[in-house]
Amino acid sequence: MTTVPDSELTATTGELTPQDPPRRKAHGWRTFLALDDHIGIDEWVRIGRRIFAVAESSSWWLGDWLLYGQVKYPDRYHRAIVETDLDYQTLRNYAWVAGKFPTHRRRTDLSFQHHAEVAALPPEEQDRWLERAARHSWSRNQLRNRLRAARSTTPGTRKASAARIAVKADPTQRRAWEEAAARASSDLEKWIAAVLDQAAGRELPSGDASGAQTVDGSTVG
Repeated sequence: MTTVPDSELTATTGELTPQDPPRRKAHGWRTFLALDDHIGIDEWVRIGRRIFAVAESSSWWLGDWLLYGQVKYPDRYHRAIVETDLDYQTLRNYAWVAGKFPTHRRRTDLSFQHHAEVAALPPEEQDRWLERAARHSWSRNQLRNRLRAARSTTPGTRKASAARIAVKADPTQRRAWEEAAARASSDLEKWIAAVLDQAAGRELPSGDASGAQTVDGSTVG
């Protein structure tokens, strides 16, 4: 796992104000970074690497934070939205990817976005694609393109046609749907599709609909 940078680069929001002089070679506030006037190029590069490490780790940290809340607090996502100013779907994506990768399977030589690209695959395939991405130094987009190419050339696969259906909902309805999807450990679109499949299964003769659906191991309905 990526570790938090040492004390030479410290992010503070409440203890310091912009008027406080920096006491280290680099000192961060919420809206800016103050650098000492006399740092060498090697030190400047090292600070940049540490900043990048924090930025890269934050996606995993948010995901793990949300997974903890999933167990501890029923109203986790609404509270998280208020605390972080991130929207529901963004937070759900962080939690979904983090939940697909136990900490021992997260690669420090690849980004969170690399892991997100393969998160929907079985664990063995996830590891195989991540290993290839690391070995060949693929960017996130290169990994995505190779995954698409592999799917298009896999024998027996065919392109699925999908219809987009717009559903109007007032804010109260949307909040209720989001909370129900969160309780089922699903994103909102998948949850809505699963509920509609269930409804079709009740209305249509057996065999004409897919019937009850499950999302991430939890039955919806």
